[in-house]
Amino acid sequence: MVQVKDLEIGSGIPKVCVPIVEQAQEQILNKAQEMGGDVVDMVEWRVDFYKDVWDFGKVAQTASLLQSILGKIPLLFTFRTAREGGEQEISFENYEGLLLHMAKSGCVDLIDVEVFRGYDKMQRKRKEWKSPDSCNQPVKNLIRELSKEVAVIGSYHDFEKTPSREEILRRLFFMDKMGAGILKLAVMPQEKEDVICLMETTLLANRLIMDKPIITMSMGALGTVTRVAGEAFGSAVTFGCTGKESAPGQIEVSRLRQGMEILHLD
Repeated sequence: MVQVKDLEIGSGIPKVCVPIVEQAQEQILNKAQEMGGDVVDMVEWRVDFYKDVWDFGKVAQTASLLQSILGKIPLLFTFRTAREGGEQEISFENYEGLLLHMAKSGCVDLIDVEVFRGYDKMQRKRKEWKSPDSCNQPVKNLIRELSKEVAVIGSYHDFEKTPSREEILRRLFFMDKMGAGILKLAVMPQEKEDVICLMETTLLANRLIMDKPIITMSMGALGTVTRVAGEAFGSAVTFGCTGKESAPGQIEVSRLRQGMEILHLD
């Protein structure tokens, strides 16, 4: 379990996170005004959509205003790269600089880090996948520094397929080894068996990694059940939307909450 403000991530019913994907500061703040604590547990600011993302001072100012609107609702800061389904690319130097700047600003509560940034390419050159014995040292160092200030979600996204059970476990173990406090994996199913594989593997991962919350989801229409039934297989957070979705298959937040309540394991 990870405590962020008044929120306990990893205990009870999965927490509902809603992304903000607007481009301008005014739109972002207006969207935040719609976020009520009765249906939203966390808010994710997808800063890769933000038109002023390269002005770190403006980013921190916007985050501060967001935080003042959200109050006790934790704010997750995410720059999702194009390689993992985001809006644009960014050099590692700028990525590192942006995340460290925001961690030290005190304006965000959690930061998402793409744990495999550059690592898969490096391993392909070596023609082997050395997990969990090897590590992505630059990202590991970044996670260590960020963790001094905020909770860190280590993440991996595959918008093309669902890896095998063994590969999903390797990815989650690697995130754990890298020091992330919360482990997140999102994949794209091609058939119903992929959805079952993701759910079964998450259940197993929770038994093997007992000290950290795990967030998993199967994207698209085929994977919708994983966004509603996370409590049954051990996913600690689910992502809904209020308007524009940030990933395929997100459900409107009030409907998502209603479905989760029906399936709640009392």
